[in-house]
Amino acid sequence: MSRIGSPLSISYELLIALRYLKAKRRQAFISLISLLSVAGVAVGVMALVVVIAVMTGAEKDFKARILGFQSHITVMKRGGGIADPANLLDVIQGVDGVTVAAPFVYGQVMLRSGYGVSGAVVRGVDPAAGVTQVEGFDPDRLKDKLARKAPSRGRPPAPGVVLGKELALNLGVGEGDMIYLISPKGMISPMGHVPSMRRFRVAGLFDSGMYEYDSAFAYIHIEDAKSVFRLGDKVTGMDVWIDAPYEAHEVREGILGQLGPVYWARDWMQMNASLFSALKLEKAAMFVILILIVLVAAFNIASSLIMMVMEKTRDIAILKAMGATDGSIMRIFVYQGTLIGMVGTSIGVALGVALCFVLKHFKFIDLPKVYIFSTLPVRLEAMDVLAISASAFGICFLATLYPAWQASRQNTVEAIRYG
Repeated sequence: MSRIGSPLSISYELLIALRYLKAKRRQAFISLISLLSVAGVAVGVMALVVVIAVMTGAEKDFKARILGFQSHITVMKRGGGIADPANLLDVIQGVDGVTVAAPFVYGQVMLRSGYGVSGAVVRGVDPAAGVTQVEGFDPDRLKDKLARKAPSRGRPPAPGVVLGKELALNLGVGEGDMIYLISPKGMISPMGHVPSMRRFRVAGLFDSGMYEYDSAFAYIHIEDAKSVFRLGDKVTGMDVWIDAPYEAHEVREGILGQLGPVYWARDWMQMNASLFSALKLEKAAMFVILILIVLVAAFNIASSLIMMVMEKTRDIAILKAMGATDGSIMRIFVYQGTLIGMVGTSIGVALGVALCFVLKHFKFIDLPKVYIFSTLPVRLEAMDVLAISASAFGICFLATLYPAWQASRQNTVEAIRYG
């Protein structure tokens, strides 16, 4: 009695489960609970798909912005600057996976304009490296901006500096204005230590969308940075770009293996580990919170099955009298609850994917300026959808086990006599 018809036909347990899902007069309330269960699972899955897609999009957007103004790997020497950057450059570029390497100079300064004073981090970069080192500036444009040019109003030529948008607002300057860069690496005079001060022309502004960078960073040509910090031919370190940014750890180990213990290196994921850890924790927390909606719907599935078992006591007894085993009875109700969960999960996934498509292509939600995003950053990934579907389906399946087990334990004689 386990199968009917041809080998390709479905089992009789599934046929009975499908029949029980159809509304009868005495089962109208049970059918209503089943519909509410489907709706609950669908809403929970839809919310999970959308929220996880938004959080995945936010994580990807953060990583893209970080990689827009930060190299994949930074190499520095313990105890001071690098005196032979050319030789080090050749060694690094010979490591598998490295595409571009360029020297940089890094230091803290004071910036002064006619309207204010602000501390800043100056980074001397080499535009000739052929890679984007400043957000929004390609190598050719950056080379042109940082070149020595004569400013307006007949002043002598001055090298260019690219400021963060928030830093420029703090100084009250715009493109074309003059500022003074004051470095502690000065000289000793009869009056004592005199800081080094040089004039620069604001050649451009960058906007990374991240306040901590836009309010603190300034970029100048590496040769001007060497002069400001009195480094001579030394550089602070090496910026390294690789062809697979998410394999930065392996490439970093390869670089250190070639350079030895005198040097140290950090990749972009290490330098932003706290941010990525916070994003992953928040994503996991939201998943747990929203899966509770599916759990509530699973309780409704269990309730409807329990009432169905009470309603179908005589039917269960007749099936057993005809030769149905306890396993077959159990499968009938497992199939019934699983079908409810499957339908709810499918509807929820379909609605979630559709809503993600709408949010991604029709950007009608505008976020306040305190966020780095102007609208919701939606990125739907197949593995996330698969994990959500599997979790929802698993919860619904587990909710069917107890009612199905209770149905399989029905006493045939007692059920026929009193059912």
